[in-house]
Amino acid sequence: MPDTAPAPPSPLGIAVPHRELLDQLFDKWSPQVLELLCDSPLRFSELRRSMPAVTAKSLTATLRRLERNGIVERLIVSSRPVAVEYRITPLGKTLREPIDVLLEWIGTHMAGVESARARFDREEVTG
Repeated sequence: MPDTAPAPPSPLGIAVPHRELLDQLFDKWSPQVLELLCDSPLRFSELRRSMPAVTAKSLTATLRRLERNGIVERLIVSSRPVAVEYRITPLGKTLREPIDVLLEWIGTHMAGVESARARFDREEVTG
């Protein structure tokens, strides 16, 4: 008699909450913020100087999303004037290895991706 038990879920099965989290962790600015905060806690102005292309509004939104997801924490380090520092949480530190693996994959395969893009773009123009 054939086995009728359902197959275990795929580790790559991406349900809505997973997609939402991936979108937030790999948006335009989050990987760079995480990289900077993995080295040391930083104040908002230090993050901003380290990322000259990001607007204050985008950086604030990125930090709030990361804080909401438990990846970054916001600490008030002095009250007059108010100084806020951001640091990566223990949960956030667990992202280091998978992000490094993804970056290694990109480094290894970027030439192939660029070739595929060029081929696609040529076919779109001539197609």
